[in-house]
Amino acid sequence: MKNKVSLISLCVCCVIGRVEAFQIPANRSDVNFSFSNMQQVLPGTKSLTWEGDLSAKMLDSAHKFIEGKINGSIANRLKLWNRDLTSREAYEKSVEPNRRRFMKCIGVEDKADSFVNYNVGIADKQPQSFMQKFSINNDPDLIAETAKYRVYQVRWPVLNRVYGEGLLLQPKTKPKANIIAIPDADQEPEQLVGLLPGIAVESQFARRLAENGFQVLIPVIISRTFLFPGEEQQQTYREWIYRQAFHMGRHIIGYEVQKVLSAIDWFKQSQDKDVKIGVAGYSEGALIAFYSAAVDKRIDAVLVSGYFNSRQRVWDEPIYRNVWRLLSEFGDAEIASLIAPRPLVIEHSMIPELVEKLEKSSEHPIQVEGLEYTGYKGRLKTPEFKDVQSEYNRIDELTGRGFQPRYLIAGQKNNPVNFGSEAALEKFIQFLGYNLPLSVSNEIPKDNRSSFDAGERQIRQVKEIEDHVQWLLRDSDKERNRFFLYKLMPEFGKRIWSTSSYHPYYSPNSFIEEAKKYRKIFNEEILGKFEDTLLAANPRTRKIYEKERWTGYEVVLDVYPSLFAAGVLLIPKDIKPGERRPVVVCQHGRNDTPQKLIEGNNTAYNDVAAKLADQGFIVYAPQNPYRGEDRYRWLHRKANTIGKTLFSFIISQHEQSIKWLKSLPFVDGDRIAFYGLSYGGETAMRVPAVLEGYCLSICSGDFGDWSRKVTDTHYQGSFMNSLEWEMPYFSMGVTFSYAEMAYLIFPRPFMVERGHHDLVQPDEWVAYEYGKVRYFFDQFNLGDKTEIEFFNGGHSMRSDETFKFLHKHLHWP
Repeated sequence: MKNKVSLISLCVCCVIGRVEAFQIPANRSDVNFSFSNMQQVLPGTKSLTWEGDLSAKMLDSAHKFIEGKINGSIANRLKLWNRDLTSREAYEKSVEPNRRRFMKCIGVEDKADSFVNYNVGIADKQPQSFMQKFSINNDPDLIAETAKYRVYQVRWPVLNRVYGEGLLLQPKTKPKANIIAIPDADQEPEQLVGLLPGIAVESQFARRLAENGFQVLIPVIISRTFLFPGEEQQQTYREWIYRQAFHMGRHIIGYEVQKVLSAIDWFKQSQDKDVKIGVAGYSEGALIAFYSAAVDKRIDAVLVSGYFNSRQRVWDEPIYRNVWRLLSEFGDAEIASLIAPRPLVIEHSMIPELVEKLEKSSEHPIQVEGLEYTGYKGRLKTPEFKDVQSEYNRIDELTGRGFQPRYLIAGQKNNPVNFGSEAALEKFIQFLGYNLPLSVSNEIPKDNRSSFDAGERQIRQVKEIEDHVQWLLRDSDKERNRFFLYKLMPEFGKRIWSTSSYHPYYSPNSFIEEAKKYRKIFNEEILGKFEDTLLAANPRTRKIYEKERWTGYEVVLDVYPSLFAAGVLLIPKDIKPGERRPVVVCQHGRNDTPQKLIEGNNTAYNDVAAKLADQGFIVYAPQNPYRGEDRYRWLHRKANTIGKTLFSFIISQHEQSIKWLKSLPFVDGDRIAFYGLSYGGETAMRVPAVLEGYCLSICSGDFGDWSRKVTDTHYQGSFMNSLEWEMPYFSMGVTFSYAEMAYLIFPRPFMVERGHHDLVQPDEWVAYEYGKVRYFFDQFNLGDKTEIEFFNGGHSMRSDETFKFLHKHLHWP
């Protein structure tokens, strides 16, 4: 929504009142004053003297707060590890819980886990392991041959609907070892062999290894080719997969690690099990090699070139490297410790500098809702050797010196080398049992294919992973039910055909009690909860509105050190002595401020806060931090690194706001309602699901099938086709969509306000998701506590049936 910068920000309350007096509680100074002639500073608070845009100040404080958390993450990781260095077996057992959590963070599926099939026909199951040599358009599968090795075009099954593709280099003698050589995202497998130009001969490490008797598999990885180049929604192929996969508990990194693991399955079943396996990669390929070795103990040695470094600024790397809660438990040193005691070679090599942003934003920044949007999503550059060495040395602090054989390779004066250097490769093959120089011939293989198209192969690989994610999306309703609803109410999953005109109702008590642990999961594992203790609110206020029926104050509250809440409180002037009134918390949408809810007759909000105050409700309009386009998205991105999100801040701010509102002598603390539009409607689903201090919630202009809204690649209005790259929340799609959030709000009243012409989601998605909610409330004979209003309008707070809902359930007047 459009909007101007205004002075607000915060947890503020609006109270509607009359010309009567109230007294501040005894824990403050006794103060009497008249509601008809309110002072410039709300009694019991200090004067608010801050100037400028409070929303900008709020974001500055939030960034400072989260950066402090990130800085402390290295020390905090220690409590999550319990390394036993007495033996290899003891060590690997001691770090196995960490390995499992790492696999979950990067979205790797353990094929040993039981497979859940939802297909009522031919059952879905894990594919068999094989390596297929294949040809296209009558081209040979043997695409090149030299005196020492043959090159085949191959594919292998990874997951249902997903195959790896690449090149297999088979020596003409018995392989000394099996090696998976992974190129950078902007390199083709053919370039590592010399079949295509672009990589210097000395860096064609796959060809060198094959010439020296190693069997080498070179997988294709997803490239950085742009979709929608130059548009607001511009994103690379890697981000395209990242966005949809992340929300479903998967990751572009996980899919590519999975391709490596499946290739190892084939190596192990097709050859002598004693033949060693090594993995080597460069830049993005090095990340995949590094993570694969951390996950799979069958990998005997790993070479990581152009990736190893401190990850304390991982949030400034491209968005597709965003791994949920990575820094809470893992830096590169910790990941190296998952590989230990297996050998590791780090090559400090040059990588191409990359800055991902909209090109046209450099000279003429794009304006979105009146705020600047650059499209910047991170950068890659060669790190300083001292930073690489510092992280490398930290491995000894974790495992002790000598526990893991490893080398750090650099050039003269510790300058970076060209990737695939002879020194690094020779150390790598030593760890595979071969202490010999790696000769290289002048024989460059020639590609026998006439119709090969690397771009088409890339698209096949992208589409296969996309299809897998969309398949997960299709089954996500069932997966969420299996995770939550059917665990608590198994009867709901065992419905049978019935012609009965009446079915007995269930008691809600058991569900309400058992749902507490799911509220905790939602809060801590999906949204991310700060464990800090709230500060004393230390409220600061100043009068900014004097209307016929109410007075308005701008409010600031302390939340945590360096973090505050802000908002606007409207107080009716007709409050009687000793009276306690209900509060309606009205929440603005993206890029807006509390004032938009109060004045200006904005067609989205229709001055809803002022109208409620006119009707005698106390109104509180908080400033939420989703303002500033790039600014708030990068707050969310930083927070993800330690398992937090934008809503980690919002929930803490609302918790403090509720606490403060309840302390006011004219507020009925049991009647604090929530009503939000757009991003405020998103807040209406998440915050009351966590904070039971809200007695009801109204979601306007946002309710629907949230998993599809975020992930669906066939809906024009999904977040896959927008600039809002912060919308995926890790694993939310398979745990909590909007019906599940409504279950957490239950048994408190819940309402949806929906305009037919609102393009956020189509009506049928909204009705489908709400149908689950209505069914749920009805089974407990509480159907009168939930409503939906469809009206012939757009993305707007119509405030017709919603006002009736508020009056009814807040018992006002």
